[in-house]
Amino acid sequence: MKKAIFCWSGGKDSSLCLYEVLKEGEYDIKYLLTTVNENFKRISMHGVQEELLKRQAQSIGIELKIVYVREGSNAEYERNMEQLLLSMKTEGIEHVIFGDIFLEDLRQYRENNLDKIGMKAVFPLWKKDTKFLIERFLELGFKTVTCCVNDFYLGEDQVGAEIDVDFIHSLPENVDPCGENGEFHTFCFDGPIFKKPVAFTKGEKVYKPLEVKGDKVCSSVGQTKGFWFCELIPI
Repeated sequence: MKKAIFCWSGGKDSSLCLYEVLKEGEYDIKYLLTTVNENFKRISMHGVQEELLKRQAQSIGIELKIVYVREGSNAEYERNMEQLLLSMKTEGIEHVIFGDIFLEDLRQYRENNLDKIGMKAVFPLWKKDTKFLIERFLELGFKTVTCCVNDFYLGEDQVGAEIDVDFIHSLPENVDPCGENGEFHTFCFDGPIFKKPVAFTKGEKVYKPLEVKGDKVCSSVGQTKGFWFCELIPI
């Protein structure tokens, strides 16, 4: 099998993608790789606590590697990511797997950065119908909650909600069923890739106005004014 790193966001697309990759057996997943804001100890953009991320990896049974960022700029992210990936390349790892579905600019960005260091990007879910993907996700028994929602598309009521058939049917027409345009982000806590559920409780909901720092670009932000976050507390 080909040695690979899996870029793990902690959400539903990552979970489904990892399930499919493990089922196919073409790649030997050596590590899960996640970007964490070092100042707040949270998964970048999702706002999920680092402790919950670690518990996910422990339940899955694959070693976790973390790329820490402080400034939040693309330059810092690329620099820190490249440093870690080069160290992994010395272990014979040449492939990096992503759960992206259809954002062409994001795919190009990832491929260009990996090409610089002689590694290859793999996109198992690429161009698959997002309605089919979310239905398969639920049919497989995965469980996930929204941890962050974009206020241009969704409101306070939708953050912290468990995604089920009713949730998907309630989404406005301009919202992708998988939130691929950044409409919402999720935390997956149970399903066939987990040895046991990741226990947590829901805390307060917090609204944060949109901030763009330095050269950091938020893809498909639209007319976003801010984001709703639901605090997920490890048990």
